[in-house]
Amino acid sequence: MNPYFQSVTEYARLTRQARTYPLGGFPPAPRPQLAPDAPKALLFSPHPDDECVTGALALRLRRAGVAVVNVAVTQGSNKARQAARLAELREGCRFLGYEVVQTRPNGLEKVNPRTRETDPATWQPMVQTIADILRQHRPKLITCPHQFDQNSTHIGTHFLVMDALRSLGSAVECLLLETEFWSPITTPNLMVESTVEDVAELVTALSFHAGEVSRNPYHVLLPAWMQDNVRRGAELVGGQGAAAPDFDFATLYRLQHWNRGALESVYAGGRMLPRTTDAAELLRW
Repeated sequence: MNPYFQSVTEYARLTRQARTYPLGGFPPAPRPQLAPDAPKALLFSPHPDDECVTGALALRLRRAGVAVVNVAVTQGSNKARQAARLAELREGCRFLGYEVVQTRPNGLEKVNPRTRETDPATWQPMVQTIADILRQHRPKLITCPHQFDQNSTHIGTHFLVMDALRSLGSAVECLLLETEFWSPITTPNLMVESTVEDVAELVTALSFHAGEVSRNPYHVLLPAWMQDNVRRGAELVGGQGAAAPDFDFATLYRLQHWNRGALESVYAGGRMLPRTTDAAELLRW
């Protein structure tokens, strides 16, 4: 029999099988204790679940002794589900060892480019909320979606974080890590490898978002997306014509440095972060 037929058949079988597995309810994953003065990484997540979907580097940082704080920018647009989504988020983050910070009791509303352009009375208080969180936590690294990530709340979160940074100017210095999901970053400069254990933990954490993945089991498709990132990253980060690294799974990002009220390049060209490299090295610029 054609071996590729067997391979694809097995892919499909395993994906179908994974859809039958329990959603959430798993004990916390093993992780090291954090030092009292551990550096912080803030994840500005547009929705509950983004901390898992784009969180490959955050997980590696947590294992390297960095305190990861997930900022729940919104709790989704369905008001009837907002409390449940927060509960699911807390359980998923407990599994990963992340702190959860709310922006408001039910999350921010109308986080989108239209609000920014037409409703400053709603937008500016939200910018202040994000600025206050940045000022309080003084992170070494923050994450947010890139400007063209298709979903309006993802794009709104990007501008919300950038406007908050601009409002603080030189009062905050940190690394800015832009993430992708709904639309690729056209110029990524960082490719982060994930081990099988990493991906399994991210998929497990994503399963805690049961109300979402029960209607669309996208948690079981996360490994396939991360495999395709290896294909894309080989040339987008490594350079056209470059040989693909020996990664099974990866996530692509754009890393920059917010310094004195402006973004700066962190390094020339792209960088691969293999499993053998301490992820906390990225914080030592």
